[in-house]
Amino acid sequence: MHFDACPVPASPSASGLPGPPAGPVADRDEAEEFLHQFHTEHPALPVPLSTRLQEVRAAIDATGTYWHTPEELTWGARVAWRNSARCIGRLYWQSLQVLDRRNAHSAEEIHHHLTDHLRQATNGGRIRPVISVFAPDTPARPAPRVWNDQLVRYAGHRRADGTVLGDPVSADLTAAVRRLGWQGPEGMFDVLPLVVDTPGDKPRLFDLPPDAVLEVPLRHPECSRIDQLGLRWYGVPVISSMRLRIGGVDYPLAPFNGWYMGTEIGARNLVDEDRYNLLPTVAACLGLDTSSEATLWRDRALVEINVAVLHSFQAAGVRISDHHTESRRFLTHLAKEEQQGRTVTADWSWIVPPVSGGLTPVFHRYYDEVEQRPNFHPGADLSARMRDTA
Repeated sequence: MHFDACPVPASPSASGLPGPPAGPVADRDEAEEFLHQFHTEHPALPVPLSTRLQEVRAAIDATGTYWHTPEELTWGARVAWRNSARCIGRLYWQSLQVLDRRNAHSAEEIHHHLTDHLRQATNGGRIRPVISVFAPDTPARPAPRVWNDQLVRYAGHRRADGTVLGDPVSADLTAAVRRLGWQGPEGMFDVLPLVVDTPGDKPRLFDLPPDAVLEVPLRHPECSRIDQLGLRWYGVPVISSMRLRIGGVDYPLAPFNGWYMGTEIGARNLVDEDRYNLLPTVAACLGLDTSSEATLWRDRALVEINVAVLHSFQAAGVRISDHHTESRRFLTHLAKEEQQGRTVTADWSWIVPPVSGGLTPVFHRYYDEVEQRPNFHPGADLSARMRDTA
C-alpha cells in the first residue's frame, strides 16, 4: 500500500465501535506527478498547469488534501483502469463511465447510488464499464466503505459439520450480516445485502432490489443433467473492495465493473476447491471416469462448465467474452498503447487465462511489471470489524 504515515484518530460510531480510520495527508509529490500527466495528455486545458499546481499546493498546506476537478477525477479513474496490471480487458479504458458520488455521505444516499450503479452497468444485459467514486479519505474525515468485496455476492452459510452451503468466499460476511439482523434464506445462490459503513454511524444493512441484480440460469447446450443442478450466476461483477488512488488521494469506496470473461465464472468461481468446487459434480453429470487423473476428467469437466457459462449468457443476451477473444483484444491494447509511447504493465499470472492458456497469444510473451499511477490497490482488511460487530 502507499499510505503516508499521518494517522488521525478514528471517529466513534453510533454502535460504540471505532469508525473507519481517517485518511492521511495527500502526497504532494504524487499530486504534482498526476497533474503533470493530466496536462500532458490534455494540452488544451483552460487552466494552465502552473496555476493548478499552485492551487493544489495551497490546498494541501491548508487542509492536508485537495479536491479533484470532475475532469481530473474522470481521467484519473480511467487511467487507473489503464494501469491495472491484473486486468486483461483494458482495451476499453476510455469508455469507462465515471459517476462522481463524492457528495453522498449518508448510508441511504450511498445505497441509492450503488443500486443506480448496478442498473446503469447492467444496461439490459448490454453490460457497460462503470465506476462510482465516493468521498475520499481526508485527515478531517474518513471515507465511507462497504463491507462487500463485490456489490453482488452469494452468501456462504456455515453448517454444523464445518462445510459451507453457497459461496465459501462470503462465509465471514454472511456471518456478520446475520449478526446485524439479516434473515435471508439459506440456499446456494442467495444474494447478500450491502453493508454500508459511514463515519459516525453504525454499519447499515440494505437489500439489493431484485430489478438491480441480473442473474443468468446456467444451461448446457447438450447435457440436460447439468441443467438440473440449478446453477446460476450474476451478470455484472462490480468490485467494491479496491482502493482507488489518484494523485496522492485515496478513494476507499470506488466500485467498478467491466463485463465477465467466461473463465472467471467457469474456471474459478464455480470450480475452485475453496469456492463452489463443482468439478466432481459436473463430471458425474457427464458420466466421466474419475478413477484416475490420467483420464483428464477434470479438464473435460472444466471445458464443459465453461461451455455452459458462455452458452447461457449469450442465450440470455448478457454480454460476456471468451478467453481467446479477450486475449487477442489485450494484444490490440498493447499495440495501441505502444503507439502512444506508453508502457503497459501486466501480471502474467493474471493475464493468461486459467483455461487453455498456452493456446492464447498472451501466454507467449513477457510483460513489464512496473507499478504505475493512478491505480487500484487492495482495500483495508475489514475482517476484524466484521467479527466485532454485534
